[in-house]
Amino acid sequence: MFTKPGFTVVAIAVCVCGPGTIANAATYQSQYRAELRPDKGTIHVELKLAGDKLPSKLVLSIDPDRHKAFASSDALDVADKTITWHPQGHFSRLSYDFVINHERSPGHYDSLLTANWAVFRADKMVPRMKVTAQRNLHSDATLEFTLPAGWTAATPYPAARGEAFVIEDPRRRFDLPAGWMLVGKIGKRSEIIAGVQTIIAAPTGSSARRQDILSFLNWNLPHLQEVFPTTFPDRVLIATAGDPMWRGGLSGPASLFIHADRPLVSENRTSTLLHELAHVAMGIRGDEESDWIVEGFAEYYSIETLHRSGGIGKQRYDEAMQRLRTWAKQTPNLFKASSSGATTARAVIALKAADDEIRNLTGKKASLDDVARALATQRGEVSLQRLQAAAQQVAGQPLRSLDRKTLSMPLI
Repeated sequence: MFTKPGFTVVAIAVCVCGPGTIANAATYQSQYRAELRPDKGTIHVELKLAGDKLPSKLVLSIDPDRHKAFASSDALDVADKTITWHPQGHFSRLSYDFVINHERSPGHYDSLLTANWAVFRADKMVPRMKVTAQRNLHSDATLEFTLPAGWTAATPYPAARGEAFVIEDPRRRFDLPAGWMLVGKIGKRSEIIAGVQTIIAAPTGSSARRQDILSFLNWNLPHLQEVFPTTFPDRVLIATAGDPMWRGGLSGPASLFIHADRPLVSENRTSTLLHELAHVAMGIRGDEESDWIVEGFAEYYSIETLHRSGGIGKQRYDEAMQRLRTWAKQTPNLFKASSSGATTARAVIALKAADDEIRNLTGKKASLDDVARALATQRGEVSLQRLQAAAQQVAGQPLRSLDRKTLSMPLI
């Protein structure tokens, strides 16, 4: 066992059932072991592969400022931002150190280790990998955390036995840990809401309002889940902590982080929590000019969900849209690499116009919900062309509200 005196082990079992998995598929063991080293501010990660057949090559896309001290029992090709690992025989081992602390803005962190807890993204701890292996070769993987005594872990993964958690990702033959993780002296609240196992985790003694968040989601999550019934995860982790964490919200696979001081509903009638949950449900990312689509849908459904649940009435809903319209006039068009502020406000107005147009064209038999579901089902990268195609499929004809010329003109 990967243990030290005064440390506890938390094991996460990773089951990978790849697309088209068949009875004669070959498997091998993939063991991740992550030892938290508070004195060094790092997590020491060890990955062991064992089996009759192994991948012939793994290319890791690393952050050289955060992934350090690589070593292996087999050959490594080291470049500035990639590590190429060549497993040999029936067993191979790779290890490295992951630097936990990372500033998103000066003095504010999106990954942090303190004396009593740590919060980070598993898909930052374990870098993306391009794996070369036989098509019928699949991994059975486990992840173990070695934590200081008295620490526990909250992850996006369901518990299977004791301290073990199971990950199933049918899209991959080689699975990687992903999503937000909170480890340390923490408290958790959990409830099944609209069929979703909802876990709120925060450091003990923090200002986080776990029960308030659960109550808020009891009102609102069912309405968001109605829009995304097949793409919303069966289990979602909401990790929350206070300063010096970044004072906003950040989504990840089946999980999100939100600062403990963020209000559940802002004065402008939007909700950071619902915004990030919409990201979790849709799982889309923009191309070089389409981040407005990603952020626009998330903000749109933060307001729509509150309205549909009765959290805000029609008057306040209309006021929220009018405020966004006024703010949206500050941006000349939507096509930017990154969307925030006035650009996201303009995106919401554009999507609301698309919703109105779809309802008019279909006699209210369809809406923007159908477009959002289509994009969420496909996931991946979105563009204006993909949005237009999805909307046309729903409405039966191209939408004027989503014409590039319309979206490129200043809002009047």
